[in-house]
Amino acid sequence: MVMLKGIPAILSPELLLALAQMGHGDEIVLADANFPAFSVCRCGPVHVRADGLGIPELLKAILKLFPLDSYVESPAAVMDLVDDDKKKGLQTPVWSEYELLFSSAGSLVTLEKVERFAFYERAKKAFAVVATGETALYGNLILKKGVIAPEDQS
Repeated sequence: MVMLKGIPAILSPELLLALAQMGHGDEIVLADANFPAFSVCRCGPVHVRADGLGIPELLKAILKLFPLDSYVESPAAVMDLVDDDKKKGLQTPVWSEYELLFSSAGSLVTLEKVERFAFYERAKKAFAVVATGETALYGNLILKKGVIAPEDQS
């Protein structure tokens, strides 16, 4: 548990360190329980554990501290459905939760959809991968860090 004022207790010291060390344009993956986080992290990203936590609750806490990149078309990306799931009409209600959380945090974000294997390759280049307990299908989310202007540093 983090014992600091204003820091959501859900954010572990390891996750706070990763968020603080990231620079403008760095990406962090909030990985669902099925994501191959350990394998992907062998390629370089920092591996952060957030066992038992869902991505929506973690995202809500992260957005209190983390500026999203406003210089790109979309600072948030999800893994797109594979063709078979598209044909089945598989629904992804967790994506709506993410969009609602972005909106509540003051960001109008359109989620970029990234093909499955391209998502894995992008994750290998991320600063960190957070392995969560999220069980929603297609729950993986990539966030791109933005900048904090001098007037926002209080």
